[in-house]
This record gives sequence, C-alpha cells and structure tokens, in this order.
Amino acid sequence: MIEDINVHRLQLGTRQVTLIGTAHVSHESAELVRRIIEDEQPDTVCVELCDSRMQTIRQKKAWQEMDIVRVIREKKTFVLLINFLMAAFQRRMADQLKIKPGQEMLTAIELADAQQKPLALIDRDVRTTLSRVWGLMGFWSRMKLINQVFASLFEEEEPMTEEQLESMKQQGALELLLEEMGRYLPDFKKYLIDERDLYMVAKIREAPGERMVAVVGAGHVPGMLAHWEDPAIDVPALETQPQGDLTGKILQWGLPLLLLGLLGAGFFMTGKREEALEKGIQGIILWVSLNSGLAALGTLIARGHPFTILTAIIGAPFATLHPLVGISYMTALVEAWARKPKVKDFEALPEDILTVKGWWHNQVTRVLLVFILSGVGGALGNFIAYGILFGRLFGKG
Repeated sequence: MIEDINVHRLQLGTRQVTLIGTAHVSHESAELVRRIIEDEQPDTVCVELCDSRMQTIRQKKAWQEMDIVRVIREKKTFVLLINFLMAAFQRRMADQLKIKPGQEMLTAIELADAQQKPLALIDRDVRTTLSRVWGLMGFWSRMKLINQVFASLFEEEEPMTEEQLESMKQQGALELLLEEMGRYLPDFKKYLIDERDLYMVAKIREAPGERMVAVVGAGHVPGMLAHWEDPAIDVPALETQPQGDLTGKILQWGLPLLLLGLLGAGFFMTGKREEALEKGIQGIILWVSLNSGLAALGTLIARGHPFTILTAIIGAPFATLHPLVGISYMTALVEAWARKPKVKDFEALPEDILTVKGWWHNQVTRVLLVFILSGVGGALGNFIAYGILFGRLFGKG
C-alpha cells in the first residue's frame, strides 16, 4: 500500500475511500495518482470535475462551440470572465512547469478508461459555482473582486519552480493561501471552496463501489475531512441559483430613484421659475453627458466597434433609469453582433487569455472587456454626477 502525506484513507460505513490531495499543475501529483490507481485497482474513480469541464477535456473544440451571444443574454458574462481569468492563472503556472493543467485529472480519467472502471464526476458545475460566487457576494466584495480582475490583467507572474509548488502543497501553504483569500474576500472563498468541499463529500457518498479513489485539489482536502462525518448535506441547496444580497437590491433600485430625485429637485429648489427651469435642464445635461460620455469612453478603451460606442452613448441613460437593463449587457450584445467572433478567435483563446495584448486582440475577450469597461464608465459617470448635483443643490456648485 502506497503511503504519502497527500493520501488519506477514509471509511464510508463498510466502504473504503482513498482521498488524494493534488496540485493541479504538478508532475508529482500526476505520478502519485497513477501509482495509487494502479496499485489499488478501485471499483470507482472519482475526480474533481463536472460535466461541463469534462466535456471541455473530451471535446477539444469546446471553445469553438460556445455561443457568446447566449452567454450575454443569460447574464453569465461576468461568470465567463472569471472562468477565463482562472484558466489563465492555471495555464501560466502550467507553462512554467511544462505540464498540462489538470494533468492528474487526465491521468485518473485515462486509467479509469483503461481499467474499464466507472468514473464519477463529483464537482459542482463550474457555471453554478461562479454564478453563486457572483450572485451571493455582497456589494463591496463584488467591488473588491472587480478590482482584482483588473489587477490580474496587468500583473506580472513571478516564475515558480515545481519544487516550490510541491513544497507549498506538502506544507499546507495552499490552505494558507485560501485562508488569506478568505480574509480579503470571505464570500469568494465560501462559495468557491467551502461549498464545493461539502458538495464533493456528498457526491463521493453517492458513487458506486466498495473501494474508491477520489482525486481532488489539495486545497479542498481539509474542508472535506472536516465534513466527512456530517450526517446530511443538502445538495439541492448548494445547486440553487442565488437571489442576490439586500445591499445590491437596494442599490439597484435606490440609485435610479436618487438620481431622479436630484434631477427633480433642481427644478424646485431655486427661487425664480426661470432659474429653476435652467438649473433643472443643466442638471439633466450634466448627468447625461457624464453617464453617456464615460460609458462611451470605457467602450472606446476596450476598442469597441463604432456601433457599440454609439450604443453606449444612447443607451447609458436609459440603462441607468431601468435597473434590470444594464449598459454592460447592451454594449456586449452589440459588440458580439457587430464583430461576431470567428472560429480563429475561439481557437486562439487558450493563448490570448495569457496576455494583455491578447485580451484586446481576441474578439471573444474584447466583448468581455466592452462589458466590463462600459459598465464601469457608466457607473463612474453616475457617481460623479451625483456629487456635482448634490453640491449644486446645496449651493456648492
């Protein structure tokens, strides 16, 4: 029997489970998985994958088959963006170590196929996970995450040796890294890591066979061990789509009402009728100029199509007053229509997401940049307008 610090022998009643904690870009982890499965000949092999990620592995042209317009219409654009950034981070590390991302998962799949053993996909669907991350995070956590997204686009990754990566895994530094993430973005860690720990424990319980090998990332092992004996795990609750936090809902409807209040007050808070009318009209012009102008500027910085820039100019004020219609979705849809991504854009995605130039060059990622930057520009224009209008109403501008 192979013994290793990253191998845990567990019981599920009379059933035996060998839980392997791995690094997703490690030669050593892939070799450990191979040796364990070949030595133990399990009835079932469980892997930290979901159906959609499995399809990506099985179907090499999964990128080409993605419908970007459908993604935008279903309001999963930010989910796709985060997915790309996570893939880029893992790919950078894998390129440094000269190994395919998720090689240990590929090894487990290949051995299960070769031994004709059932393969259990125990991870929650990545789209559900990322939707819950975004939908259940508080407003300020979202702002922090957006800041991290932009920082990651321009951040230079320091080279890391495979020995350093293995040392991190063996000494628990991955767990420390997740704890640090939890302090900065507590909601992010909860929905991206902690919930999936519970989910994978539940799915291992459902897998067939008396002897199982489960291959998961090392960062999940402490949480899975902590919940291994939990009497019941509510899987349907972990798969539900979020309703959003209260702060976000208040801001979604409150900010347009505040804007209308400020604009309306401009018509009544001055003495003379002519002066009130003039100040009211000036307030409207100011708001429209800032909101439309900065939304258009963000779209221009993303190198959006002229039609997309025009959409930002015309659509930003209407999107502000109608909380369910965001300017980001309007501009992204127009950009995807005006410059429909070609097959070569999808084929180049694995490489283009690794560089800043690639994000602006590839039409798929450019749609995402239009989505983010037009929305940030429009929001910034609104907040600047709020400040100026407040100042004018109280005699400071």
